[in-house]
Amino acid sequence: MRPQAEEDFAPLPGAGEVTLPRQPGGDHAASHHEAAGSAEERSLFEDVEVLIEDGKTYLEAELNFQKTRARFAGDHAKWVLAYGSVALVVALVALIALAVGLIIALTPHLSAWGATALVVVLFGVVAALAARAALSRVRELSKAFGSGTEGSR
Repeated sequence: MRPQAEEDFAPLPGAGEVTLPRQPGGDHAASHHEAAGSAEERSLFEDVEVLIEDGKTYLEAELNFQKTRARFAGDHAKWVLAYGSVALVVALVALIALAVGLIIALTPHLSAWGATALVVVLFGVVAALAARAALSRVRELSKAFGSGTEGSR
């Protein structure tokens, strides 16, 4: 391994120079500020004009940002919907397979009709409990967003 010489640590060309980023509207705003001169030389009309231009630039940038954000959300929402649909279908098929498997497993003990009835009742109880929990959440939500007068219900 060779020792490093002094010239290996020389600064890069242009190092130490500071350049300010360009404004979105080009150099128009910067030249407008420079042309206005000092505060005594500027008029209120020129200040308002610069403020309006800055506002337009900000509004344009904000609109572009929101458009990009909406496009991003839309692209991701499509995939969420697609994957969610696949997950729902697979879960439904698994639930059907569970029901059929339970009926087949219980048939020797309860007969075909007895096993079917037991599985239907069990799934009915689970569905009723889930519906009751969902209904209580809907009531909580309607209270939270209600008009605030409890006597109207």
